[in-house]
Amino acid sequence: MTNRSPLLSWNTIAPVLAVIVLALGWGRTLSPAIVAVVSILLAGAVLAAVHHADVVAHRVGEPYGSLVLAVAVTVIEVALIVTLMIAGASSTETLARDTVFAAVIIASNGIVGLSIVAATRNQAVVTFNAEGSGAALATVATLSTLGLVVPNFTTTTPGPVFSRPQLAFAAITSLMLYGLFVALQTGRHREYFLPVSDAGVAVDDEHSESPSTRQAWMSVALLLVALVGVVGNAKLVSPTIERGVKTAGLPVSVVGVIIAILILLPETLAAVRAASRGRMQTSLNLAFGSAMASIGLTIPTIAVASIWLPVPLHLGLDATHIVLFALTCLVTVLTIVPGRATLLQAGVHLALLAAYLFLAVSP
Repeated sequence: MTNRSPLLSWNTIAPVLAVIVLALGWGRTLSPAIVAVVSILLAGAVLAAVHHADVVAHRVGEPYGSLVLAVAVTVIEVALIVTLMIAGASSTETLARDTVFAAVIIASNGIVGLSIVAATRNQAVVTFNAEGSGAALATVATLSTLGLVVPNFTTTTPGPVFSRPQLAFAAITSLMLYGLFVALQTGRHREYFLPVSDAGVAVDDEHSESPSTRQAWMSVALLLVALVGVVGNAKLVSPTIERGVKTAGLPVSVVGVIIAILILLPETLAAVRAASRGRMQTSLNLAFGSAMASIGLTIPTIAVASIWLPVPLHLGLDATHIVLFALTCLVTVLTIVPGRATLLQAGVHLALLAAYLFLAVSP
């Protein structure tokens, strides 16, 4: 039997086709049939992104592997938010807030809950490093509170908005905290973010057959292509999504939720796959790393872009979302602190995600 060339594999063809369709369809009104084709290629690009992120993570090991997908997805997520806001639609003034908050809730409840479900299929109790996961959670909670809750309580400017000095402070603080966390995660306290054995001891996540350097670099390139395809094609189908949301009489914030779901699909699938292989710490690294990168990179970028944005930037959450965020933080602390989790914790997190999604369509 002859071996098929890697260039002819689905995980190479799918992202390339997604980008080609993106180039052909950009700036055009798409028919329903074309939207269906774009959606299929979008799904293929998501699966390809998961595959190539797994190859890169396989090569570089933890915790670097978790950072690859989290940062790459977030950079393109920021580009998508800024692009939509520059378009100038009046409904985009809350797009950054809605998308970032959706990413935090989906990562903290959806990715964590689904990962625990996948991990507990093989064992009743899953273990992970409470020190590393707790530090990540503390950083996510701090960044979220400073960027999404505090604007409701400042008095310099009316409404859920920062003044320019306050926005600059939030942006600088976000960058510094995110940079400090990444430096400690990959340096002095790297062992806190490694998978742990059943006895709770950190172990290097080494694999017997690591991909070659050439394979890893090829996967890096294809990962970027796949992510461009995911976000770009999500942008192509977004008008159809927006029309569907308006036709259904749903709140505008649902658009941000849908964007966050599409953006986080690669990380969600990668985290569930890692958990099913007994690498729960990798799943938590992906979940909290995604939420952290989403805030730590989005707020500073939006702060700079707000100079040119044609719409005001509303960052403050409403009362319902503040309650859900506070409950998410409390529940996640109780999940992380013991360093062990069962199916019950998964159920609680998924219930919170379901409550958020239900209230998004029925506020």
